[in-house]
Amino acid sequence: MVTRVLVVDDEPQLAELIARHLRREAYEVTAVGDGIAALLTARTEEFHLAVVDVNLPGMNGFELAARLRANDPRIGILLLTARDAVGDRVRGLDSGADDYLIKPFEFPELFARLRALRRRDHLETRLLEVGDITVALDGAAAQVGGTDVPLSRREFDLLRAFLERPDETLTREWILAEVWGSPHFASNVVDQYVGYVRRKLADAGSTVRIETLRGVGFVLATGADVEETR
Repeated sequence: MVTRVLVVDDEPQLAELIARHLRREAYEVTAVGDGIAALLTARTEEFHLAVVDVNLPGMNGFELAARLRANDPRIGILLLTARDAVGDRVRGLDSGADDYLIKPFEFPELFARLRALRRRDHLETRLLEVGDITVALDGAAAQVGGTDVPLSRREFDLLRAFLERPDETLTREWILAEVWGSPHFASNVVDQYVGYVRRKLADAGSTVRIETLRGVGFVLATGADVEETR
């Protein structure tokens, strides 16, 4: 199946350059110049991926990412920006984006990041169960005791990493490499996201706990083995 990509950038030359390179990689590309046009297009057409510039007129890329995610929870969203501060990266990921690429970038890295996002949508349909938590790996959805737990894509990937390794200690460095796919994030980003997931599980009444091991990392404390069902 052809992968359809929505490119959103208010610089026409850059948007066309990105689109041209993606088409050479056999992607089907639609390019638009602002957030409103992107939303209207996404509501009438289906896209697997979106490459979104942060500095857009009217509606910035953070807000657009959140709206694209609300419109289609399965779309993979990559933000492009010249901003490299940790706070900006965290804001982008919190908005609903899956990944963050700093300008200027090399196209081989862009292609690799898009391939990684696309692979997530080709997971086999299966459930992963630990204690009272159940996640559908193909739909990036989680439940506690049958009640839906709303998670961003990054929160889901973090929870999945813990569920696949219950009662194992996961270091911050390992989590950055496995979940963020890059060592270029500050380790406090992991602590922030662990806090988000921990609170959402607690609010849902889960008996499974993510415990902090000072100076070491984190562990999903269950007292039970993981069970995977297809």
